Amino acid sequence: MEKIDYLVDTHAHLDMPPLNGEIDRVLDRAKINQVGQVISVGIDLDSSKEAVRIAAEYEPVFAAIGIHPHEAKNVQQEDFERLQGMASLQEVVAWGEIGLDFFKEYSPPDMQRRVFEEQLDLATRVGLPVIIHDRDAHDAVVEILGNYAGQGLKGVFHCFSGGMDLARKVLDLGLYISITGVVTFPKSRQLQDAVRYVPIDRLLVETDSPFLSPVPFRGKPNEPARVAIVAKTVAHLKDLSIQEVAHWTTANARALFGLPRI
Repeated sequence: MEKIDYLVDTHAHLDMPPLNGEIDRVLDRAKINQVGQVISVGIDLDSSKEAVRIAAEYEPVFAAIGIHPHEAKNVQQEDFERLQGMASLQEVVAWGEIGLDFFKEYSPPDMQRRVFEEQLDLATRVGLPVIIHDRDAHDAVVEILGNYAGQGLKGVFHCFSGGMDLARKVLDLGLYISITGVVTFPKSRQLQDAVRYVPIDRLLVETDSPFLSPVPFRGKPNEPARVAIVAKTVAHLKDLSIQEVAHWTTANARALFGLPRI
């Protein structure tokens, strides 16, 4: 790969296997592929704590804390209080991932909404950007986020899965859009069109590792090094150089999450 400005994997789950068993090697491979920083994202209280622990141990790693919609049915009120207490830690740069998932519905929709709104209240109160999970719930997520317009809401639709219409609504909310390895899948034409549409100064790149490995690694455990493949695909779709994509997506990540310059 040609020498470029470093990339940021804005969404990974370093606490999950197989990544958690080889974090040193995972970060070494990321560095070889010009991936200089990684945000490790929590999905419940325990994984949020682990994300913070990993971020405290590894300089290139930062943490996001939050309750995933799948876990909404298991939340206790004290979990919100503990997350709020973690929000001021220097390792924590975002609240997430939070949102709605009406595809699997591991938690009842009304419970998902309540937990989502509770966390949006807390995130805006402490001034953290939010990392949004949205699967088969586009209208509901946009409606809820619209209620926070003018309240300092900032954040990103992680693993963006919509087309240009949803992208337009997300941009109107002032949020960023993050692209995963799904963009490399041959049948992801709607997503590819959305990437062409979204301005480069509103795009981020991520792996969502250990999930969603890009082609040619599809079906294998993903890792932060492969965000370089995502960036290369974005560059192709937008007729930009990989250097331009690295420059903009890294600048966007710094602007949203307050990441330090390497």
